[in-house]
Order: sequence, then C-alpha cells, then structure tokens
Amino acid sequence: MADAEVLELDRLAGFPHPRETGGLFGQDEAERVLLEAYRSGRMPHAWLIGGPEGVGKATLAYRAAKFILSHPDPLSGVVQNAKSLATNLNTPVIHRIIAQAHPDLMIVRREIDLRKKTIPTLIAVDLVREALRFFGSTSGEGGWRIAIVDVADDLNRNGANALLKMIEEPPERSIIFLLANHPARQLPTIRSRCRKLMLNPLAVEIVEAILRGNATSGSPDLLRKAAELSEGSIRNAMQFLDAKLLSLGEKVTGILNRLPDLNRQAVAQLADSLTGRDQDQSFDLVVTFVTDWIVAECGQRAGEGASILAPLAEVWEKGTRSARDVDRFNLDRRPFVISLFADLAEAVRLSRAA
Repeated sequence: MADAEVLELDRLAGFPHPRETGGLFGQDEAERVLLEAYRSGRMPHAWLIGGPEGVGKATLAYRAAKFILSHPDPLSGVVQNAKSLATNLNTPVIHRIIAQAHPDLMIVRREIDLRKKTIPTLIAVDLVREALRFFGSTSGEGGWRIAIVDVADDLNRNGANALLKMIEEPPERSIIFLLANHPARQLPTIRSRCRKLMLNPLAVEIVEAILRGNATSGSPDLLRKAAELSEGSIRNAMQFLDAKLLSLGEKVTGILNRLPDLNRQAVAQLADSLTGRDQDQSFDLVVTFVTDWIVAECGQRAGEGASILAPLAEVWEKGTRSARDVDRFNLDRRPFVISLFADLAEAVRLSRAA
C-alpha cells in the first residue's frame, strides 16, 4: 500500500517517527543491555520491551534493528568496539529502513486504510500470520530477519496465540522485539519465552529538553509544566501543551496528591466535565494519568511486598477493564470516574496502613 494511503497510528504528531530518529534519550541502561546481548553472540530471539507509552520503546527497537541490520556479524570489530547502538543514518541500509523498504525488517502494528471509515483498535491477526510467513522465508540480504510488534497490547487472543507460535518456533538469525505498555497483561507463555527489558519513565529535565528540541510551540513555563505532569512520557507531555488539558492534568494531580484523603467535590466536578462525546481525549487522558500514577506508586514501593500493593493492583486492573467497557459500550462516564477515585483512595489507605 502506498504511503499516501496510510495513516501511521504509531507516529506522534510533531515528532519524527521512531524509525527516522537517530537519538535515544534517558534509556542508556536498556541500550547497553541490548548491545551487550548482541555482541555476546548469544542474542535472545525474542525480547519483551515494556514501559509506559512515550518513553522510547519503539525508538529503542528501531535503533537496535538499524544497528543489527547494518552490522550483521556480532563478532565484528565494529560491533565489539561500539559504545552504543547508534548508526550512520546516511547509509543504504538505514535509508531502506526509513523508507519502509528493507526486506528483512517487518513491522506488526495497527494500520488504517484512509479509504475506510474506522480506525482499528486491534492489530489484525492476518498481520501476525504474515510475520510468520516472513520468518519462514529466506533473509533478503543474507543476514538477520527482525520483526517489531508495536504494541502487543493491541493484539486480541487469536493474534497473541499466533505471536506465541512465532516465538516458539524461531528460525536461525531471527529477532522479535515485542513492545508492550502493560507487559504483565501479556500471555504468561509469551512472557516466559522472552528476554524482558523494562524502560523507566523519563526524567522531567529530559522530557522538557525533548519538547524544546522538537521546536514545539509554547512558552518555557508551559513546556516545564507539561514535562512535570507528563509522568515521564513524551506522549503525555504533548497533550499537556493544550491549555485545557494542562488544567485538567493539574486538577487530577491535585486529587491524587491528597490520597488517601479524597476531595469528593473535586472528583464530582471532574466527572461532570468528562461527560459528552466531545470529551473523549480528556477522558482518555484522565484514565491514562490515573493508571500511570498507580504504576509509578507500585514501582516506588516495590520493596514493600506484593501483598501490600495488591489493593492498588486490583484498582489498576478493574479500572483499565471498566474504562474499556465505558468506551466500547458508550456508558455514562460520571459513575465510572467517581468509582475509580473512590476505589483508589481506599486502596491507598489499605496499602499505607499495612
């Protein structure tokens, strides 16, 4: 399908696509792990790269793919002496990757034909099966074959099972980078067969610098506030550059920072503001903000034990499931929002009292 007919749902507006960028920020340790694994000569064939949206998972996967396809011999001097996965972007190999024309790199993602009326919410299982056929063929350039699944959260059960088959029966010199915003929700059989690599939220200073470096409009004060509310995610930060959404983020932050004390009036006002179909973006932002806050809270308190954090995990699971139902069946958002914050307040109280 010609590029003009395709809308790339994995492209963040105002930023180059991850395959086009040459830099990676704030994920030095994850990059080091990938480089060390590759030049050891024992590269795992399947990687589960996890972390919140907008922290660099796709950028890291493309960066690794560009490095490996540019240097197919892991024992070569170039690879052994490399300090990072950086590559010269002005080479035929990289040009083909950027043009989506490299025969040994396949991307499995949601795709939309502009001639259709709907945007897909899931990755078509046929694309996963196409990746199976891709790995069953001979490498186009005699080296590695690499697939990037962006993101595994968008697979249904059939797609996940097809992916499992691909992971279970890998041919020689094949690599699958499986990206996941919520890796714990992947099939246990998939998780157990992948080398796990978790990416951390970006520091506020890094988010702010990335916003400035991409010529984003907005005053320095606005960029700083957006970075502070972003929870370490570039995608979140971009939304907060909208004054309305920035105000919304500050309201949600105010509620969360008081937990387990719950400002019920503020929650009710927030819930009222999210009614109506024109509030889709605001509703999605609140759900993302709350779930990211839960994940960050659990991460900071991971050493306290799973039983103590179980109430928070239950709210996260219930909240994400209920949010999907509200969206799918066009349910009233107000009772969902009120219930979400009430449940979260109780979960925080229980976890801190333990």
